[in-house]
Parts: sequence; structure tokens; C-alpha cells
Amino acid sequence: MPSTQKKPLPFGEFIALLALLMSLVALAIDAVLPAMLQVGHALQVTDTNQLQLMIGVVFLGLAIGQIFYGPLSDSVGRKPAIYLGLVVFFIGSAISVLAESYEMMLWGRFIQGIGASGPKVIAVALVRDQYEGRAMARVMSFVMAVFIVMPALAPSLGAGILLFFGWREIFGFFMLHSALALFWFARRQPETLVVEKRVPFSAKNIWAGTKTTLGNPISRAYIIAAGLVFGVFIAYLSTAQQLFLDIFQVDTLFPLYFAMLALAIGMASLINGRLVMKYGMQRMANFAMKVMMAFSVLFVGILLANQGQVPLWVFMLFTAIIFFCVGLLFGNMNALAMAPLGHIAGLASSVIGSATTFISMFFGIIIGQTYNQTLYPLFLAFAGLALGAFLITRPVQVRDEVS
Repeated sequence: MPSTQKKPLPFGEFIALLALLMSLVALAIDAVLPAMLQVGHALQVTDTNQLQLMIGVVFLGLAIGQIFYGPLSDSVGRKPAIYLGLVVFFIGSAISVLAESYEMMLWGRFIQGIGASGPKVIAVALVRDQYEGRAMARVMSFVMAVFIVMPALAPSLGAGILLFFGWREIFGFFMLHSALALFWFARRQPETLVVEKRVPFSAKNIWAGTKTTLGNPISRAYIIAAGLVFGVFIAYLSTAQQLFLDIFQVDTLFPLYFAMLALAIGMASLINGRLVMKYGMQRMANFAMKVMMAFSVLFVGILLANQGQVPLWVFMLFTAIIFFCVGLLFGNMNALAMAPLGHIAGLASSVIGSATTFISMFFGIIIGQTYNQTLYPLFLAFAGLALGAFLITRPVQVRDEVS
């Protein structure tokens, strides 16, 4: 006999809950940025370049964890799998709170990445269980718009906690955040995957689903393209504080400027939620890639004409426009990659998220290492990888219809 399901959450509450779950990733990464030097000093890290590992190991945990949670949620249901992820994130945060060595800190950060990957992946599957096509892209855009507020606020939140308490309390806040998310999710969100549609958890099923996901030319193209676009964003994250300090002598106001650029992404996601229903995912993605390329090339030209020096407001203007394009691409590329794979939504979401993160890590590390106290590497990468994403997706583009 088919399983009965509770009434779905109201749309607004569903968006807010998903944003809270997915914000664990942004919180874990961005709230720590103002405290990295203090952590290094407290844990006796002599090479400041090693502090970048506090960000890198989170992404490593995300990439590894994502491939696990999707199949688990397809097997036992969405809710138990998210419970596990939140508990793992809580444990990783506790390890960081108690860390007495940098190695212990990195293990805690790695575990946080593994834990945060669960809600990140399964939240997308929750949406896919209930929506399709442009409606799915609309929901994801609203989720991303709320979700992006956390990157905007997280550095200021971390700086505030650091000012009144200390760096360990930042990780204590992570524990509180995950506990709140667990309580709300357990109390309010109904299960979206009925028993009849669940797939046994097995290596054979995982391998078969992975082959299906990566074997689909449309999904594969958008996975690679999203990895390229997000790779430049990771490079920015890893060098942002250094870039603002070295080039523009911005120190205490760094969280403010960081927030302004993050909000450009959030605004794009919100606007995309309205426009995608009219113009479609593909047209929006194409528009964003072309504008991203054009303004990146234009900015490099301005740098060349001014011996590599530009005022801060020029940098902020061009970067905000480029990040607006990145915001348009986040939701649409993920939705385009997921579109052919509704029958294996949980596993497909895992494979897409994991593969995208591995690709973006690869390019993000390379681009970050080219930082030479100028803006050339970052903006050349913006232009080059946007072009690469456009060329890769061009052969598989089809006109998406309203669904």
C-alpha cells in the first residue's frame, strides 16, 4: 500500500529551512576568515600560507562527503541522511573548539566539510522531489538568494564574535547553528521520498548511478562548466583578505566589502528566480557567461592602460557585475545538470556536487597560487574560465520549455 505523506511545508518556510541547511557551508568557510591569523598564532602556525588549508580541507570534505549522502538519502530517506550530516558537522565544530594543535584544527575542519555536504546535497534532492524544470530553478534561486546572505554576513559575524569573545567561540556558534537546524528540520519538514521509490544502498547502485550521471552529455557538460565558474570563485575566497589588504590597504573594513560583493550574488539569484520562468535556464546562463567574459576582458584592458592600478570603487563595480553573473550561473547550471536525472535525484545531486567541487578545487588552487599582489591573475581567470564554460556547454544546449 502506498505510503502516506504529511502536508508539505508552506513555500516561504520551506525556502527558509532549506537556506538554513545550505548555509552551513558558507558559514563554515566565511565566518572563519577574520580569525585565521589568530588561529594561526594560537596554534603556532609559522607559515601563514598554511592557513589557507583551513579553507581547502573544508572543500575536500565537501567533495568527498557529497558522493555518500545522495545514495544514502535515496536508500533511507531524505530526513535521516540530513540528520547524520548535521550531527557530523556538530562533531567537527566541537573538535575545532577543543583543538590544541593545527593538525587537530584541520581534522575538525575536514569533518565539518563532510557534515555540511549532507544538507547541501540533500536539500537539492528535496527540491527535485517536489519541483521540476523552471519551477525547480525558481525555487533554487530563492534558496540561493537567502543562502547567499550568510556569506555576506558571515565575515562580520565572525569578526564580531572574535571581538567580544575569541576564535573558539566562532566554532561554538557553528554548533549552535547546526543544533537549531536539526531541531527545526526534525519538527517541521515531512519526508519527501516515499518508501516505494527508495533504492537499496549498494556499491553497484552507486556505480550505476554515477555512470548514468556522468554519462549524460548534458549533465556532464554543465558539471564541468559549473566547476570552472566556481573554481574562480574559490580562488577569490582563498585570496580575498590578502587581495584587499595588499592592493587596496583594506583591513578592518574587509567584512563590509566582502559582504557587498556577496550580496551581488544573492541579488542575482533573487532576480533569476523571477526571470527564469520567462526566459528559461539556458538563455539566462548564456547571458551570464557572455557578460562575465566581456567585463573581465574590459577590466584587464583597464588594468593594462593604468599600469595595473585601479581605484577600489572600479574594482568593486566590475567585480560586483561579474559576481552578479556568477549568481545567475549557480542556480541555473545546477538545475540544468539535474534536469535529465529526476529518476535518481539523490545520487545525481551527490555526483554533480562532488564532481563540481573537485573541479573547482583544482582550478581554485592553481589560480590562487598565481596571486602576485596584482589583479591580473584573477580577472584573466574570470574571462578564461567563463569562455571555457560557454564552449563546453554550447554543443548540448537546447531550448528549455516551461514545465
